Amino acid sequence: MIELLKQLCMLPGVSGGEDAVRAFICKVVKPYADELRVDTMGNVMAFRKGRKTPEKPVVVCAHMDEVGVIVKKITEDGMLKFGFVGGIDPRVVLGRPVRFGDTRGVVGIKAVHLTTAAERKTMPKAKELYIDIGATSKAAAASKVAPGDYGVFDSEAVEFGDGMLKAKAIDDRIGCAALIKLMEQQPPVDLWYCFTVQEETGLRGAATMAYALDPGIALVLEGTTAADLAEVTDGKAVCRVRGGVVIPFMDGATIYDAGLFELLRSACDKRGIRWQTKSRVSGGTDAGRIHKSREGVRVCALAAPVRYIHSPSGVAAKADCEAVLQAARAFLEELGGEDE
Repeated sequence: MIELLKQLCMLPGVSGGEDAVRAFICKVVKPYADELRVDTMGNVMAFRKGRKTPEKPVVVCAHMDEVGVIVKKITEDGMLKFGFVGGIDPRVVLGRPVRFGDTRGVVGIKAVHLTTAAERKTMPKAKELYIDIGATSKAAAASKVAPGDYGVFDSEAVEFGDGMLKAKAIDDRIGCAALIKLMEQQPPVDLWYCFTVQEETGLRGAATMAYALDPGIALVLEGTTAADLAEVTDGKAVCRVRGGVVIPFMDGATIYDAGLFELLRSACDKRGIRWQTKSRVSGGTDAGRIHKSREGVRVCALAAPVRYIHSPSGVAAKADCEAVLQAARAFLEELGGEDE
């Protein structure tokens, strides 16, 4: 699964511009799908017949999109003024390479030698930054990019250290990779595998997907914040890399179904799958929209802990990523009344 994850992370797919990710996913899942839909929003919804048919549809979903930048204006000297798409801390982009298709650039700011002592004590605002694509003029820059173009971090997917992976967009290409691998085997129950859009800008694709399918149960596969850094103690770490798959009971957008939370924990315990939960209520997932659809949906989630999330270099443990897939399989086996 790790090679598949690396392929997915290298694709550009900022919220609203998930085309390359969608095309890749449609190509690889088509051989396994009994039905394949792409809705108006751009969600990919693939159905595979299982060994049992539940009373209401069961959905497993992950979002295709990633955080990134969008061009707002081209200056007279050929620099790009930009905004962030999704939640990005300006500190993580300073000096970082970005790309718009085949056009590469660097996020720039006034040189430290030209700043005052007061300026060096404050975090720069997005409006103070620019992207340098090496253009000599506004016309030269406009021949390569235009206002409204999406840009992604220009970052390689690299395995390093003791079983670690560094890449952009691990949130949530890890969920997409696990979904694809799940789909390669006939599921225990009829299943919709849903790859959603625009999660990073308000869980938007999930809302239309859930309304269309009207599921009884939804499992969300995600990447989540790990702050297990040097000198971060107790609950402030949220969750820990190498600590196993994360099973949240609550976040900033959802109180997860207590019965499904318990089912996930027992399914992992029964099979010896290492798991953890969050020590701090933060963030949110597509479940925030799904659980409020129509008459309500029972929701639960699994996530890989990711350090430096929403940055050019998210870091995750390969074992945790694999555990997301293992736990999702275990959950579906329990729904189908099957043991390993």
